[in-house]
Parts: sequence; C-alpha cells; structure tokens
Amino acid sequence: MRPLFAAAGRAFISGVALFKLIGVVAGYWLLGFWGGLLGFFIGSFIDRVRVYGSGGMNPLQNALRQAVFLETVFISMGKLAKADGHVSQDEIDHVEQFMQKLGMSAEHRLQAIALFKQGADPAFDIAPTYARFMAVCGHTRNLKDVLLVYLIVMALADGHFHPAEEALLIDIAARLGYDQATFRRMMDMVLNQSHFAGQQADPAAALNDAYKALGVSKDSSDTEIKRAYRKLMSQYHPDKLIGQGMPEDMVAMATEQAKEIQVAYDLIKKSRNL
Repeated sequence: MRPLFAAAGRAFISGVALFKLIGVVAGYWLLGFWGGLLGFFIGSFIDRVRVYGSGGMNPLQNALRQAVFLETVFISMGKLAKADGHVSQDEIDHVEQFMQKLGMSAEHRLQAIALFKQGADPAFDIAPTYARFMAVCGHTRNLKDVLLVYLIVMALADGHFHPAEEALLIDIAARLGYDQATFRRMMDMVLNQSHFAGQQADPAAALNDAYKALGVSKDSSDTEIKRAYRKLMSQYHPDKLIGQGMPEDMVAMATEQAKEIQVAYDLIKKSRNL
C-alpha cells in the first residue's frame, strides 16, 4: 500500500492530483487495498477533467486532437493571410518560421503548405473546419485560447491589422465561443505581450504595456495581478497543453508566449516591490 500512497503524494504536490489523493484515502478506508487502487483511477479521471477539460479526459484521443489542431492552424493561417486580398511576403515568412520552429519533416511541411493553400483559396469555407475542431478539441481547457492567440500573432506578422483580417478573426472567435469583447481583450493582451519579445526603450511605456499584457491595470491590486499572471502561465504550461492534445513541437511557440508574459510580470513586480 505504501507505494500507492507515495505516488499519490507526489502527484498531489504537483498541484494536479487532489482527487487522486481523496480517491486513494476514501477507497482504502472503505474497501482496503483494492478500494484504494480503484479510488486512485477514479480520482485520476476526475483530476484529468479538472486540469485538461472534459475534452482532454481520454489520452487515447491525443493523436486525433493533435491532427485536428494542426489542420485548423494551417488552414486558418492561409485564410487569414488571404483575407486582405493578397498574401504578403511577411506572412509567408511568418509561416515558414512557424514550420521551422516546429521542426517539421519534409513530408509534414508539404502537408502544412497544402493546408495553407487550401485555406487561402477564396472559395474555401472554414465552417466545417471549425465545426470539427470544436467537436474534437472544443472541450479542452486551453486549446481554443492558444489557437486564437496564434492567429492573432499571424495577423500582426506584417505589422498591419487589416479590417478584413479583424473581421475574419472576430468570426473565428465566435466559432470558438468568444464574444467580441473577449476577443478584443485577448487581442490587446497579445499585442502588448509582443512588446516584450525584444527591448523597449521607454520604461514608462513598458510598464503600461506590461499591465495590458496581463489583462490588468495599474489600479489592480497585487492579488489580482498575481492571479492574472498565474492563470496565463497555467494556460501555456507545456504538460497541460500536451495533455490536452497539442503537438509537442508546437509547445515551443507557447513557451515563447509564456516568456513574454514572464518579462511583463517581472517588470510589474519590480515596480511594486513584490
């Protein structure tokens, strides 16, 4: 029995195993060793739903979620690049860099390019793509957020935010279940997070951007700022994203976003002596 309790204890310390521990203790108290074992598995199921969302509770579906996520990303990138009537070189370069960071094989690159071109076809309807995405990935905890963030970054790749791109992103956000107010808040956060990918000359402007990057204001309390920071970092946690079905290669992109959030938070902490 000791190894079972030890495993539950280590998992609990990681912050994602509350019901594992409860299940083990309750099961062992009621039914002995086999009850503890049963409680462990039931608790594991509940904890997985809590951490990954109901859509991520079946790890056997990860391969399908990975395929659908990648398909949706590249089709959407193509649609977004063509939204203003032409695909710019900056947008092509952004997609190329994106594929390089993923470390795609030659075969997978060809598939991604084909999906991008498919999405860039003005006659292509993205409705079935998003219906499938929502059916397979829609109930996971963070995949919708991360997908929308990637597309906002793509829209900003050429330094211009065309009204047609904005209209498409609003439509995509609605298909993912976000209203316009939520979408605009996310867009403002992503835009300001991008300011921390490099150096910013004006410290006053940097601090203002840091608050916006976390979705808070200078009037927010220390507790509110810490809560916002922890929520964002949890959203981009590699283990959680992989557990929900994000391809492991794409986690590097989420890690970059998390670094920008960390730099913004560090600046706020320094200004507040937290």
